[in-house]
Amino acid sequence: MDSTAREVWQFVKENDVKFIRLGFCDLFGLQKNISIMPEELPAAFEHGISFDASAIKGFRDVTKSDLLLFPDPATLTVLPWRPGPGRVIRFYCDIKNPDGTPFERDSRYLLKQVINRCEGHGYVCKIGTECEFYLFKTDENGEPTEQTLDKGGYLDISPLDKGENIRREICLCLEEMGIKPETSHHEQGPGQNEIDFKYSDALTTADNFLTFKSVVKAIAARNGLFASFMPKPLPNVPGNGLHINISLSHNGLNIFSDSPHTISTSEVASSFIAGILAKTPEMTLFLNPIANSYERLGSFSAPRYVSWSHQNRSQLVRIPYAVGERIRMELRSPDPAINPYLAFALVIAAGIEGIENKLPLPPELDLDLYNADASLLKTLTALPACLEQAIELAERSSFLKDVIGEDLLTAYLALKKEEAAAFVAAEDRLAFYRERYFRFI
Repeated sequence: MDSTAREVWQFVKENDVKFIRLGFCDLFGLQKNISIMPEELPAAFEHGISFDASAIKGFRDVTKSDLLLFPDPATLTVLPWRPGPGRVIRFYCDIKNPDGTPFERDSRYLLKQVINRCEGHGYVCKIGTECEFYLFKTDENGEPTEQTLDKGGYLDISPLDKGENIRREICLCLEEMGIKPETSHHEQGPGQNEIDFKYSDALTTADNFLTFKSVVKAIAARNGLFASFMPKPLPNVPGNGLHINISLSHNGLNIFSDSPHTISTSEVASSFIAGILAKTPEMTLFLNPIANSYERLGSFSAPRYVSWSHQNRSQLVRIPYAVGERIRMELRSPDPAINPYLAFALVIAAGIEGIENKLPLPPELDLDLYNADASLLKTLTALPACLEQAIELAERSSFLKDVIGEDLLTAYLALKKEEAAAFVAAEDRLAFYRERYFRFI
């Protein structure tokens, strides 16, 4: 073991750790783990822990099914909600082939590669997330119902907001784990909540997003509730968005803060945003990855067109009001069903491509696009309207192939085509959503 691994081993011995979870996610962002006993940790660092990759969606078939998990020491965290005595800790892992090479469909490794490319240009990408979720009541058997915890609305307080104690418990738990929520509140939908996080480097933010979802679900369940991150769990009310706030720093300074009044005065920031705008339609499959995602887009402050503006919440990209180091761009189309490693990798790569090609930023469109004239909307590029359209755009994209590799893209597309075909064949789309997504996302 290297010095960092030895420090981790010392922590395990000194802190009554009894179980260790080795976490990772499949191609589609669903978190998985293996639990090992503390005595196995040195071997995990040295040789990895084997698992059956053919049983993980999108990984491998039975002919070459062995892969290895290597815990990343920097991701050690205690799981505060687990009962004692004896602590439970968790690591996120790198996935490797038996010969020691990185597994080509390990999305966490892929994000690391894109981060290295970004840093090769002299930039560090910072990402913060704003994630929404619904809290539902459960029945006498503990199964989720479609009855929301409350009927509150945006920024309501108790007694209309019945989720404030749950949010507080979630935030305190995350803080114990070293993750820093900035704000939390009741969102527009009944039983809908939002928690926003301080920005960090892209890899840490992706790891923290997976942790956040697991903490929300665990604490909701502990309180007899069910938390849903499905993009549109209920018709006719707001969907769950995942707004991604992005900035770039160069020599420790945020380049977005070069232009406090208009982002278009910064050439690098402008080209970075232009790259993301240009590539969003073809990477929408990875930002809005399930059939239900497309129920959300185009209503209740979720974008439908490729456009940008300052402060305008009807746009795909907006520049929120902020000062100094907090100035950034906000991408508003993604939803919580993403694989965060793939989504962040593609967004950063799109921005870097914009910088490399010195793409000009299109004119700002400061209009309410939900009430804009139809003749204007026809001039704008629309986001895909359904999963099938998103698949078609992704399949034709050389950008996606270059960033995530042909092998991963082919595997992802094959499974998404099966999903889209099943959705088209479904007699009841709401029943399809509930059976396929509701309890799993």
